[in-house]
Amino acid sequence: MPIDLTKFERGAPFNGDPAEALVALQDRLARLQLSQIVHRRRAIILFEGWTGSNKKSALKQLVGSLDPTHVRVINVGGADEADDDRHWLAPFWSRIPAAGDTTIFYRSWYRRIIEERVSGKLDDKRWARSCDEINEFEAQQKDHGTLVAKLFFHVSAEQQAANLRERQEDPWLRHILSQDAVAGLGQRDRTMDVVHDLFAHTNTRWAPWSVVDANDRVGGCITALATICDLMEKAMPAEPPASGETVVQFRSKTGEPNRA
Repeated sequence: MPIDLTKFERGAPFNGDPAEALVALQDRLARLQLSQIVHRRRAIILFEGWTGSNKKSALKQLVGSLDPTHVRVINVGGADEADDDRHWLAPFWSRIPAAGDTTIFYRSWYRRIIEERVSGKLDDKRWARSCDEINEFEAQQKDHGTLVAKLFFHVSAEQQAANLRERQEDPWLRHILSQDAVAGLGQRDRTMDVVHDLFAHTNTRWAPWSVVDANDRVGGCITALATICDLMEKAMPAEPPASGETVVQFRSKTGEPNRA
């Protein structure tokens, strides 16, 4: 069934105690990450979505839940920062997580092709090829046992404009509000069409998209963390591995190993 972003614009406030829900989700994430570390599983998490869709709020809550020694966050630049001297996916290959680790891409390999498609730099043929290359890249990660979690944070046009206006009015945040972000409001309809087409090409069985209704900041954050928890629970073993050489045995005074 095609993904329709307009179905994710309710923005209803979270029904419950948000602080309690966040603590429960963070505890759940910490437990799931422990399984990931012990079983040496890899995870890739993408935070995609509109500028001003509260991605960073959710990212802070996610990273604060995890063992930071096993997490890396990559802030991905746009098309104007691309390295054209090598294949456009090469920078991401070099940032694939090691066994037991998680790499979080704040924006991702999708950002460049979305921007270039919106601006008209990618014709139909190159657009289709780029999507095929992404699908192959993600399938290779999945085949290697890596969890690929793709989140798209969505807000309505009105909410996006309000969020960006709020940043512009903050004496500190206004200094990190880019002109491109403001200009993007005028290309909203074109970008929406491109993103819907992107979903049609890249919402695969091995790396499906999860849309987060982020019109309510707290509700969106809780939805994002719950989605990641659900995906990790499906990917990570529920039980610890059998005792073996990786388990350190404490010895008794007689020199014999203690048995648990």
